Amino acid sequence: MSNKIKRPAATQPTSVVTGAAGFLGSHLVDLLLRRGHRVIGIDNFVTGTVDNIAHLGGNPGFKFIEQDVTEFLFLDAPVQYVWHFASPASPIDYLELPIQTLKVGSLGTHKALGLAKNKGARFLLASTSEIYGDPLVHPQPEDYWGNVNPIGPRGCYDEAKRFAEALTMAYHQEHGVETRIVRIFNTYGPRMRLNDGRVVPAFISQALKHRPLTVFGRGRQTRSFCYVSDLIEGIYRLMLSAYHQPVNLGNPAEMSVLEFAREIIRATGARSRIVFRPLPKDDPRQRRPDITRARGLLGWAPKVPLADGLVKTIEYFRRRI
Repeated sequence: MSNKIKRPAATQPTSVVTGAAGFLGSHLVDLLLRRGHRVIGIDNFVTGTVDNIAHLGGNPGFKFIEQDVTEFLFLDAPVQYVWHFASPASPIDYLELPIQTLKVGSLGTHKALGLAKNKGARFLLASTSEIYGDPLVHPQPEDYWGNVNPIGPRGCYDEAKRFAEALTMAYHQEHGVETRIVRIFNTYGPRMRLNDGRVVPAFISQALKHRPLTVFGRGRQTRSFCYVSDLIEGIYRLMLSAYHQPVNLGNPAEMSVLEFAREIIRATGARSRIVFRPLPKDDPRQRRPDITRARGLLGWAPKVPLADGLVKTIEYFRRRI
């Protein structure tokens, strides 16, 4: 099979983006519009916000539909690409909305795949590094099956995404739908919510208010942080590639949560101290992508240094606090 990246046809393609008002979905919409796509965005604002797409008001290339993607998706127009990003993605959200998280991963993915099948469109699933759970292999390559607790507090999200991947592969194998699967590792940037609960907005919002930064455990658990523009570029390249197996996208530069907390204090100039709290159940001890596949298939690697990405992200948060 050729792995050469395919370019859109000369005629203007139409893309459907579920979760279009979310952090990642809204950045994807922006990139697609810049690349000449017509975009139909779908969101029900459970975790997304109209603020993320307000700048697109009046843009003739963008149409928005407020709808729950677990319901039947009917579009009376040709569609070339379906990008399925709808899902709660932070622990705060999926712990509060476990059933909705499971439904969007299962029923929502089913409806989005059904739309792609009906339109003869190519489909991309936004999956997650949570597929790997609390990994026993480090860094995590795509052929690692993971170490997941299906009935733990994270199970609703982990298993929703694992099911979504299985369903996506089933549609590829049984119905011949052209499918792509991206496993997204920690990503940060403007449009994250202040109360998102993930480590980047939590630390930045605490620091900007000069409050203590809350580190769980002793902060020895590791994370890797990819700036949003790098991630979205990789996702675009994956959709246009000829590869249907999962691909990790993230930044392989790893650091401890404690190191990251100190970096946020430095970057914000905060007077905050660091406080330690008990480690949540099933919190991953290590999280770092093996991006060998993305480098080889897509010619992709993150480019934005952490310091530069944090400047843009912190400025966004300053305007909202």
